[in-house]
Amino acid sequence: MERRRFLAGTAASLALGGLAPARAESVKVRIGVGGKPLLYYLPLTIAERKGFFAAEGIEAEINDFGGGARSLQALIGGSVDVVTGAYEHTIRMQAKGQDVRAVCELGRLPAIVIGVRKDLAGTLKSVADFKGRKIGVTAPGSSTALAVQYAMLKAGLKASDAALIGIGGGAGAIAAMKKGEIDAISHLDPVIAKLETDGDIAVLVDTRTEAGTRALFGGPNPAAVVYTKQDWIERHAAGTQKVVNAFAKALKWLAAASPEEIADTVPAAYHFGDRALYLTAVRNSLESYSRTGIPTQEGMASVLDLVRTLDPELQGATIDLGTTFDDRFVKRAMG
Repeated sequence: MERRRFLAGTAASLALGGLAPARAESVKVRIGVGGKPLLYYLPLTIAERKGFFAAEGIEAEINDFGGGARSLQALIGGSVDVVTGAYEHTIRMQAKGQDVRAVCELGRLPAIVIGVRKDLAGTLKSVADFKGRKIGVTAPGSSTALAVQYAMLKAGLKASDAALIGIGGGAGAIAAMKKGEIDAISHLDPVIAKLETDGDIAVLVDTRTEAGTRALFGGPNPAAVVYTKQDWIERHAAGTQKVVNAFAKALKWLAAASPEEIADTVPAAYHFGDRALYLTAVRNSLESYSRTGIPTQEGMASVLDLVRTLDPELQGATIDLGTTFDDRFVKRAMG
């Protein structure tokens, strides 16, 4: 009996020390996303396609809801465990008493572009001209919608002065503009790159760069993050770490990858039938991805200001930004 205990204890010690690693049990995690082909969510696709989830023992079930607001609804409703979505959703949920926290930053810049249909460029010369117009967004309530509403407020309009039309995140969004179903668009690459290349839009606002982000928001503005409910983190701490590890690997890979390597990794359908176009879109967006996985305090405060500006009910709410982002897991993952 003592010999068996000794051998069992020795085996456990070797496993913990990494000398005799045991195969980790696979953990199924349901992940929600609002437009998976969009470059806003590229780290998710990289983690999936490069096998980073599998390497961490994660069986990732990815559900694409076409818009960030819908993936948030899925999290609150319990049909997904984790979401890759806009950071501002964590602030909104905290204000509503829902303990939703981000655990890894994916995008340090929004990478959202606001443009107008080319044949209307002479009439819609700025966002101030959007009153009464139809604006295509991934989904109402999503980051693309909030960005254009914020731009309208800055231009002296009301957030309700234009109709926001949900056009999804794929080929349907491109078709909506080409068919003239919308007058303007607030969207992301590669949708924007396709419309630009085909001469369908004139760009008014571009947050794919730090300069463009500061021009609209007055400072940095963290974008896509990985977020989940605090009670899920508490019940699945090991699983949370595995998920964050996979995304950290994706961010590190992206920081060193060429546009060609990225294009080779994603599904060919993401290219919209034009690989050269996709390469252009990737080059336009590379600056936007997080380098550390952690947003700056200035950036978090900037998003809080955006949310409060758009939602008068939140102007008097006490929101502790420290509760919106749990950096413990990403610090371990990034080393």
